[in-house]
Amino acid sequence: MSLQTPVTPASPNSAVILTGDRPTGPLHLGHFVGSLRNRVTYQDQYRQFIMLADAQALTDNMDDIGKVHRNVIEVALDYLAVGIDPSKSTILIQSQIPELAELTFYYLNLVTVARLERNPTVKAEIVQRGFERDIPAGFLTYPASQAADITAFKAGIVPVGDDQIPMIEQCNEIVRKFNRTYGQGKDILVEAKAIVPEVGRLPGTDGRAKMSKSLGNTINLGASADEIRAAVKGVYTDPLHLKVSDPGHLEGNVAFIYLDAFDTDKAGLADMKAHYTRGGLGDSIVKKRLEGILQDMLAPIRERREEFAKDKGQVMQILKEGTFKAREVAAQTMDEVRKALGLSYF
Repeated sequence: MSLQTPVTPASPNSAVILTGDRPTGPLHLGHFVGSLRNRVTYQDQYRQFIMLADAQALTDNMDDIGKVHRNVIEVALDYLAVGIDPSKSTILIQSQIPELAELTFYYLNLVTVARLERNPTVKAEIVQRGFERDIPAGFLTYPASQAADITAFKAGIVPVGDDQIPMIEQCNEIVRKFNRTYGQGKDILVEAKAIVPEVGRLPGTDGRAKMSKSLGNTINLGASADEIRAAVKGVYTDPLHLKVSDPGHLEGNVAFIYLDAFDTDKAGLADMKAHYTRGGLGDSIVKKRLEGILQDMLAPIRERREEFAKDKGQVMQILKEGTFKAREVAAQTMDEVRKALGLSYF
């Protein structure tokens, strides 16, 4: 299901969305396509919690904690710049809600190490980071932590990339086991539905499958006009399109992938594609169109970001208020969980 398509709430909880980002660097076009522009739309239709997952980011950044700390404010600036409204969406800092850590601790008793290791998302990321058997325990147990994040707010909707669907499946396994074992016939926790955005992951400017800060193949939302121009100039196109007269190929051509994602003139883009594939159209013309679209789209985002950045104290106040509001919700869920586990003493 597309996140651009409204979801009809089946219950009060299905109208709650949890989403968020690890604050390890400024956000880029991949984030904008994959989640940010959808969050702006959905904040008018659902109760939306947006988490700055700083505690989770530390699971593989303990050697550079400063990066996580300073990027909390940077990611928050990106949120505000794209139009996320703190009066409509609750923006929260994960580490400042201790109920999430407590809930994670209980969930770890409901899942085995073998099951965590079988999670396809975890397995893939272990290989990607080269952990082999030197896996930080916090990283391995991320599915339990994410389950705590989701269930603490009783979110019925979780927007994710298709590679994250196994995480939601494992979350729901924990929910079902908890309800079955401790609910006494009542569903204390709710299952979540994973929704994958219509436009999937954007490739990097260099043609790699993923746009990633660590690979240096991104275009940040706060990029300057010169940075956008330089990035577009280096965008991967068709390596076989050596002369203007040569027929060009669209498959794997990053310039056209980006145009598909951002160009609103679909008829004009279709004409350009036809011209390119039959030959007679140079890459420079395609990139000029792409640059113009990105400059027009990112200029107002950059300007708003710069304006918000003038008062970072106010941005931090927004995060503080959102976190306090979110903690009230998590505390209510935690009370219900403790009662179910027989841990309410006073």
